[in-house]
Amino acid sequence: MTILDQLADHARERVEAARRRHSLEEIRRAAFELPRGKFAFENALKGPDISFICECKKASPSKGLIAPDFPYVQIAKEYEAAGADGISVLTEPKWFLGSDAYLEEIAGKVSLPCLRKDFTVDESMLYEAKLLGASAVLLICAILSEEQIREYIQICDDLGLSALTEAHNEAEVHTALRAGARMIGVNNRNLKDFSVDRENSRRLREMIPKDILFVSESGVRSAEDVEQLRQIGADAVLIGETLMRAGDKKAKLAELRGRNQGKAATKIKLCGLSRPCDIAAANKWKPDYVGFVFSEKSRRYVSEEKAAELRRMLDPKIQTVGVFVDEEPGRIAGLLERGIIDAAQLHGQEDESDIRRLRGKLKGGPQQEAKLIKAFAPVTARDVEAANTSSADLILLDSPGGGTGTAFDWNLLRGIRRPYFLAGGLDPDNVGEAVKILKPYGVDVSSGVETDGCKDQIKIERFLEAVRNIPE
Repeated sequence: MTILDQLADHARERVEAARRRHSLEEIRRAAFELPRGKFAFENALKGPDISFICECKKASPSKGLIAPDFPYVQIAKEYEAAGADGISVLTEPKWFLGSDAYLEEIAGKVSLPCLRKDFTVDESMLYEAKLLGASAVLLICAILSEEQIREYIQICDDLGLSALTEAHNEAEVHTALRAGARMIGVNNRNLKDFSVDRENSRRLREMIPKDILFVSESGVRSAEDVEQLRQIGADAVLIGETLMRAGDKKAKLAELRGRNQGKAATKIKLCGLSRPCDIAAANKWKPDYVGFVFSEKSRRYVSEEKAAELRRMLDPKIQTVGVFVDEEPGRIAGLLERGIIDAAQLHGQEDESDIRRLRGKLKGGPQQEAKLIKAFAPVTARDVEAANTSSADLILLDSPGGGTGTAFDWNLLRGIRRPYFLAGGLDPDNVGEAVKILKPYGVDVSSGVETDGCKDQIKIERFLEAVRNIPE
């Protein structure tokens, strides 16, 4: 029996206990005596930019106790002050340590619409949600039949509640659509084994019509994750643990939003670091990423031991990327497991089967949410399409041969339909213009900030300033 089965069974036990206190007819009548809702939750997600549903969650089956100190009303007010569009409140009491009282109090003290996050298995739970002050409920395809979902959506419509119908695979998306869902949440976490696959949202997005609200749930930890979802047309993102663990929730939400006056900040990756003085420069100028090259064919090669030493010297806020050329997945997974790198960049002839093999090595471990970046050297339209359809979390577009310091034909980028790192031939003198014209997700530089083969701190400073000082 999976944890999802246990959650559903326990929800049925809770329903039986509630029925002993109040009959179905009693709570139904009480719910319909309240004013009909105006579908506030789904309407809140219809803004011009991606919307944020922020979660109040004390614990979870996969992470255990997340917030020993749980001032839930204060947390909800912080979300409201931070500019959240909606609040998700866990009411499941056994594994998530939630409570109906949390929802009732939060809904009464904030102006944002609230989602009752629970494992709905009976129509009575819809009436309970209405009585508790919720504006929306969660319907999970994996524990409900298509007929139940259709029936529950109709009840929600009669009450003026929004129904977030959650799917995890293609079959469940089809079920949600046939049942009449107006708002579909794609869960990146498999509720049967709790593994996370952020690609799930991208895979299923194309199945969902544009007039149906699309919400990505789980596994969203960074502005980069949010930007990827923004690029595929997600209407909203539901974020729990990342915000719950943040000391300053307003600052964290601003960071996740990733946009300044409607413009996404361009990420900077400083690649090929190999000396302590390179790390000192990174610590001073703070790029978003630094890269360690693990290919022995490169003059910038560093051993695993050297990379670990450099990582210890690096500001922990800067993410590390390991650059590999046709490397064995086990070695890459080991470096991620040990925390030497936060992401892996595949810079060789790796194909989709290699990416699947590597993801297989990552599943279930602490590194399961590590980013995979695949490098492409576009020469033809076919190369561009391969980049577009890659299952990697991010793509990097470089000149053929890589690390040569020469640019490729940027006209090919007109066919790119997803966020990308731009590399190849960038230097302090041309990067500003490249960012203004091409608007890449990020820029990657190595030889462009070197003098006689070594990183030049003055060039690094000029490069980063050129990117960060581009006028709005």
